[in-house]
Amino acid sequence: MKTLQKEVNQLSKAAFQVKTLEKTNEIKFAEKLKGLNLFPLKPTIIEILQINLGKLCNQVCEHCHVDAGPDRKEVMIKEVLLQCLKAAKTATIHTVDLTGGAPEMNPDFRWFVSELSKLGKRVIVRSNLTILTYKKYLDIPQFYADNNVNVVSSMPCYSKYNVDKQRGNGVFERSIQALKRLNDVGYGKEGSGLELDLVFNPGGASLPPEQEALELDYKRELKELFNIEFNSLYTITNLPISRFLDFLIKEEKYEDYMNKLIESFNPIAAEEVMCRNTVSVGWDGKLFDCDFNQMLELGVASSSQNIEEFNSAELVNRNIILGQHCYGCTAGAGSSCQGSLA
Repeated sequence: MKTLQKEVNQLSKAAFQVKTLEKTNEIKFAEKLKGLNLFPLKPTIIEILQINLGKLCNQVCEHCHVDAGPDRKEVMIKEVLLQCLKAAKTATIHTVDLTGGAPEMNPDFRWFVSELSKLGKRVIVRSNLTILTYKKYLDIPQFYADNNVNVVSSMPCYSKYNVDKQRGNGVFERSIQALKRLNDVGYGKEGSGLELDLVFNPGGASLPPEQEALELDYKRELKELFNIEFNSLYTITNLPISRFLDFLIKEEKYEDYMNKLIESFNPIAAEEVMCRNTVSVGWDGKLFDCDFNQMLELGVASSSQNIEEFNSAELVNRNIILGQHCYGCTAGAGSSCQGSLA
C-alpha cells in the first residue's frame, strides 16, 4: 500500500513539474518567433484540409499521439463528412489529408474518398498498413488505385524487432504483406502515378536522422529483403503529447527531451510549419491549427470554430495557437506530416 502511494505521489509531482515547464517552454517558443518577426504566427494560405475520421483503430501503438485503439468510439458521422466536402471545394484547397485512428474503419470511408476524388482534389490517406490485411479491407489497395489516392503509411523501421516493439507483435509481418499488395496494384512502381510514401518516427526520446540518407537505407533494405518499392520516406519527430508524453515522464526523460528539442530549434523550419497552410478537422467537426493541437483540444482562434462554419477568409487571418509541443516541428530539419521541412 505504501509503495502504491509513493508511486502516486511521484506521478503527481512529475505532472506538476511538467505543467510548470510547459508554460515556461511555451513562452520561450513565442520569444524565439518574435526574434524572427513571426509572432504572432499566422497562416500564409489555406491549402490543406486534414481530417481525422475517428480514433477507432485496430492497433494500439506505443507513441500514438491520437491515443487511438480498438475500444475508441469517436468516429466522424456522415453529416460532418458532408460539411467537410463542402469546405474542400474552397478554391485554395488542393489537398485533403485523411487520418485516424485507422481512417479505413470509418463506415463511410469509401463513399467519402470517392466524393473527394470527384472534386479533383489530391487525396492522402494515412494508413497503418495492417488494416489492409484484414478480410473486410482486402479490396482497399485496388480502391485506392482506382481513386488515385496517395497512400502514406507508418513504417518505423525495416526490421521486425523495432517495428513490433513500437507497434505491437505481428505488425511487421502484416505491414510487409500490405506493402506487397499495394505494389501488386502499382503503388510505388516507377511510372505508375500511384504514390506510396512511408513514415519513420524514432522509437524513443531522440530526433530522427537525416531524411534523405534514411530513405536510401529503407529502399535498399526493403527491396533486397522483400522486393518492396515505395516513393518517398518522411521522417517525423515525436511530439511531447499523449502516449509519448506519458512515456517520457515514466522514463524520466521529459526534461532532457524538451531541452534537446529547444537546442535544435531551426529558424528556417519555423517559417515552414504545417499550421501555416493547413486546417485540421476533428472527428466531431471542430477546427484546429494542426493535428497535434487537435489532440490537446486547442481550438482555432477564429469565429470559424466548426467545419459547418468554415470560412477560409477568417481562418487565414487567425493567430495560430502555440504550445511547447511546437518545438517538435521546428527541431533540426523540422517536422510535419509531410516530413522534414528544411
